[in-house]
Amino acid sequence: MRIWAAAIAACLAALAVASLPPSAGAQSKPAAKKASAPAAKAAPAKVDYAQRFAAQCAACHGANGRSDMAGVPVLAGQPSLYAITQLFLFREGRRNNEAMTAVGKTLTDDDMRGFADHIGTLPPVPPPPAADVDAARMAKGKALAEQHKCVFCHGAALDGGQQVPRIGGQKEDYLRASLRGFKDGTRPAYTQAMVSAVSQVPVEDLDTLAYYASRFTPAAPAK
Repeated sequence: MRIWAAAIAACLAALAVASLPPSAGAQSKPAAKKASAPAAKAAPAKVDYAQRFAAQCAACHGANGRSDMAGVPVLAGQPSLYAITQLFLFREGRRNNEAMTAVGKTLTDDDMRGFADHIGTLPPVPPPPAADVDAARMAKGKALAEQHKCVFCHGAALDGGQQVPRIGGQKEDYLRASLRGFKDGTRPAYTQAMVSAVSQVPVEDLDTLAYYASRFTPAAPAK
């Protein structure tokens, strides 16, 4: 009984102390310092990918996305989803280009999204007027594009969309190398669509398609 009495007395004493006003408890024990709120983390600085494009990409691809360098593709007018897919393939070593593979290895996921979004805002830049366009070859190229259903994926205006590139107005040398690469297996792709599409097309017809697409201009909208 003495043990229980002592326990009850201890509990009552504790309750009595707890019921005292704050000033009473403060006489025997100094008040604890109020915990300071943790310092807010600074938001990461927003990256301006238009500036980074101008600093890192324009030397080869042109400030407006249309390069004058041989073999360098036109980026102006390309869909952002297509652009990010190609950057990913370069970063992962699945496309073979020494310069772009080196660049790709430095890119984070955020970098790829940022550059691709910027590329997607670049308006199409028409190619310079071609001298002495071969009308017969253009007609054959158009027929080949219809025969092999190029417009089914690339659109009637050859402007692409989503993961499909704009090929209308793309540079002839780049188109020719890409088509030949799909045919001989030296140009990896993220799907087998192009590999299958060109597998039975003679090389000379691929070259004609490149000639046609590079000089293609969509029909003016009816007024």
